[in-house]
Amino acid sequence: MTQKEKLIAAAERARLRAHEPYSHFKVGAAVETADGQIFTGCNIENSTYGLTVCAERVAIFKAVSEGHKKFTRIAVATDTEKLTPPCGACRQIIWEFCGDIEIILANLKGRTKSYRTRKLFPKPFDHRFL
Repeated sequence: MTQKEKLIAAAERARLRAHEPYSHFKVGAAVETADGQIFTGCNIENSTYGLTVCAERVAIFKAVSEGHKKFTRIAVATDTEKLTPPCGACRQIIWEFCGDIEIILANLKGRTKSYRTRKLFPKPFDHRFL
């Protein structure tokens, strides 16, 4: 199994732990650090929807909380026909913490597509504007 396949499989496993009592939409994510470690996350919903946290942010924050600052790619897995990209808030977090990395979208039927962060988030807000 390639490292990319391991990353997608980790995202698919994380998806199974999602807490999604309102949307019933399970999302899993797995971020790969520069040294090859994988950190996973799932979406965690709250009845006040604004406090819901997406899978991508959970995975990145777990890695950052463990001291990682350099990332190579992130995989996002959903059970949808159309591949589901990160939401706008997650795109901002990916840009802020990971930069222009590979974002792999995957579904449970084995379909994948990769993008660079800059392709999905062409005009990011960052420290250059502060």
